[in-house]
Amino acid sequence: MMRMIRALAGVAVVSGSALADTPRRCVDTQFIPTDNLQIVAWIEDASGKYVDTAYITQQTGRYGLGNRPGRYDFNSGPKWPYGRRVTTFPVWSHRHGISFPEVIFQSSPDDPALCEPMGPDYYGCGENNLSHSFAQSSAEPHYCRPLDPAEPGWDAGTCASQIYTDKGRFSPIKTTGYPPRADVSRIPGNDAAAVEMYKAMNPFDAVSQATPPSGVIAHAPWAVPADLPNGDYVLWIEASKERDTNASYPTSKFPSPAGIPWITFGQPYRAQPSVVYQVPFTISSTETSATATTYAGYGDPTGQDGLVRPPDNSITTDTPGSGAGRLQIIADASAMYRIRVIARPDVNFVPPGTPQALAPMTIGSANLVMSFTAPGIGALNTKVAGYEVRVRANSEMTADNFASSIPYNKNIAPVAPGMTQNFEVDGLLPETSYWLGIRAYDGCHNTGELAIAQVTTSGVTSGEVNACFVATAAYGSIMANDVEMLRRFRDVMLRRSVLGELAIETYYTFGPAVAGVVGESDLLRTSARDVLAPIVARVRRSTF
Repeated sequence: MMRMIRALAGVAVVSGSALADTPRRCVDTQFIPTDNLQIVAWIEDASGKYVDTAYITQQTGRYGLGNRPGRYDFNSGPKWPYGRRVTTFPVWSHRHGISFPEVIFQSSPDDPALCEPMGPDYYGCGENNLSHSFAQSSAEPHYCRPLDPAEPGWDAGTCASQIYTDKGRFSPIKTTGYPPRADVSRIPGNDAAAVEMYKAMNPFDAVSQATPPSGVIAHAPWAVPADLPNGDYVLWIEASKERDTNASYPTSKFPSPAGIPWITFGQPYRAQPSVVYQVPFTISSTETSATATTYAGYGDPTGQDGLVRPPDNSITTDTPGSGAGRLQIIADASAMYRIRVIARPDVNFVPPGTPQALAPMTIGSANLVMSFTAPGIGALNTKVAGYEVRVRANSEMTADNFASSIPYNKNIAPVAPGMTQNFEVDGLLPETSYWLGIRAYDGCHNTGELAIAQVTTSGVTSGEVNACFVATAAYGSIMANDVEMLRRFRDVMLRRSVLGELAIETYYTFGPAVAGVVGESDLLRTSARDVLAPIVARVRRSTF
């Protein structure tokens, strides 16, 4: 039976968290990235002492790219889930001075020396294996299943199906300068107790942003701490890119690791190392501007130290998007540069306007396409620097809970004020109420007022089967392994008969309401998993 699409329930505008009439100093770093970069920007004083991190792409700052279970030289692929990529920002990770426990697989021994080669029976020991048991895996909200490059969908960039991964545990011996991921909640019984601490110990999630689109000016705004004195400082940017090969770093220099299982999965990712740029600038009582055109050096190709190697002929300098050309040249009326840093003194800023007419363009059972009219800034109606978007399910979004709502992890490139913009939110559940909030910010990250819309996703149509409500609530995500097993049984077996189709239709009638109750209670979630366990075990033994 077709269900009617439920339309927009309402739009609200509430005050943002930043007050426009609060004077503060700010530093706005501007640059144009090329494709597929990881970027971090931080500030040091004139003596080289670390001050703060202003900006970091969320793959490292939020999703823990540098501190995940698995050996650092594991192959890579689209949204690859394993391997601590210590070569991403080796300079930054050693300069900021913060130490984190290294995240290892739950099955890895505490002492890595116990996994020294001891014959063929040990080849999957410790950090060497891509395959992990159901008992030590849980819903994966971000990364995808490791793929063999010959499999369909290798270059899709999105997950072909729901998966689950080992979120790891803390090594009692080794530490790193990279934070653990901050996007997961612990599933008791599957995840180690350490997972509950990941988000709390990650200080960089707050400044993490979606990877900016190539060819468009990106802003890395930083509010100067009130107790930081005026004076001379240095802005550093470190940029890395997978598979950025050249004659000095060919594919043969860093091949796939040998002697481990699943060796055909993924591709080698290491090539030219990270490159760093630096811009000395001054914070004073007047506005100042500084630029840099050339790169300052490069990081350790193995990620083991934080030294800046001086520029040499091993780094590509004449190819846009490669090596020292990972940030584009920008030309304006006064200069050419790759990075510009503008430091502004205490002033009363005019906040950006509010996104208008926030409403759904299309409403599906698993996705929404939202549109809004772009705001401007001040009397000149200049373009905003960016947008912050968050999503909340089954409870109303307000200015107070906006910061704790789920961040939208895609970049929305601003357009001229008055133009219509849209963005898609996917991975949603049918017949579920969602609140979406958006606010604009300027080059100093002053935020405007928050626009909020409430939308309810549509029901599944006849023949469309795309969620397991109760199982999803029980396991915490649509991506849990046992949920995927139940979905496959439903799609392959139940849909072959009239009674099976009737069971599915009945389930979709009552499932969402039951899931709403189950999902709000840890006790009910545990009980639901206990009820589902024998069903899942029976399905696993079946030959469908």
